[in-house]
Amino acid sequence: MVEINTEQFKRADLIELIGRIDSGNASELEETFQGLANDGRYNLVLELSGVDYMSSAGLRAMVAALRECKKHRGDLRLASPSERMQEVLDLAGLDTVFSIYDEATAAVGSF
Repeated sequence: MVEINTEQFKRADLIELIGRIDSGNASELEETFQGLANDGRYNLVLELSGVDYMSSAGLRAMVAALRECKKHRGDLRLASPSERMQEVLDLAGLDTVFSIYDEATAAVGSF
């Protein structure tokens, strides 16, 4: 079960994830990214403090969204990953692919 909340700011969109992201609901995350891309929103911040589990399907959705953002001169930045989420990013080698910020405000302000 995952809860996805989006909030639009002047320079970026904040996407807050709460819960577990697995192969059963990673498509919801993909749809969120796709909806923002359809609206021409390519500066995205993913707030991960409420995520206690993410499968490879969720990571794939994040990487695909990052590629799409970069294609349009945007970026997908991560904010306040939970300890568990930070471990997953480190193990997958994604800690060097994404810009990671301690808090959402700093990540949104970085655009």
